[in-house]
Amino acid sequence: MTEKRTEVCQKQCFHPEMVAAVRESMMKKEVLQELADLFKALGDHTRVKILNALYHAELCVCDLTAILDMNQSAVSHQLRVLRVGKIVKSRKDGKNVYYSLDDKHIFKLLDLGSEHVREESL
Repeated sequence: MTEKRTEVCQKQCFHPEMVAAVRESMMKKEVLQELADLFKALGDHTRVKILNALYHAELCVCDLTAILDMNQSAVSHQLRVLRVGKIVKSRKDGKNVYYSLDDKHIFKLLDLGSEHVREESL
């Protein structure tokens, strides 16, 4: 017979010192909101595909539309969301705009995330 797991304490307990220490250590509300916004921006399949492409190279919108087989307006919309979220950055070169991952933290997020989803369940 398998043991049924519950998500609540079976016996009422309270650890005031631990609660106080954790509350003191937690991030400020504004930082938590920014973190939630970051994960929300990363929570879209199309945007993750764009990030995967940009992980490999700096690309213009035309290149991204060809790689993703999408229209330019859809790609531009997703890039705008990623740019506002400080996940990608852009640079203009003549009449073209090139996109790349914003910084090394985004590379690390993608590396850690892909490592997490690829690992086998224990």
